[in-house]
Amino acid sequence: MNLPPKVTERAFERLAEIGAGDQGQALRVAVEGGGCSGFQYSIILDAPTPEDIILEGKGQKVVVDEVSLPFLSGATIDFSEELIGARFVIDNPNATSSCGCGTSFSI
Repeated sequence: MNLPPKVTERAFERLAEIGAGDQGQALRVAVEGGGCSGFQYSIILDAPTPEDIILEGKGQKVVVDEVSLPFLSGATIDFSEELIGARFVIDNPNATSSCGCGTSFSI
């Protein structure tokens, strides 16, 4: 069974800060083939489509397409601010390994 990913309050707050919902945009999290570990995350602002799984909070939306959902089942989408920069991050329990950049993983 594919569980939708969880989105932290901090991630929804960051989307609100940048005004994504006000512009009709959502954070699209997708999984694509490629990267140094076999799969890679694509995280962009995009308009939701009727086929998307929509996760909502604080007036904001995070969307996942049906093809990516199995790869993100049970994952947590968060926003991280560190000395090296700020970015959306994914804690994915399905990933058996990942590369140093944090955007590429294998299952």
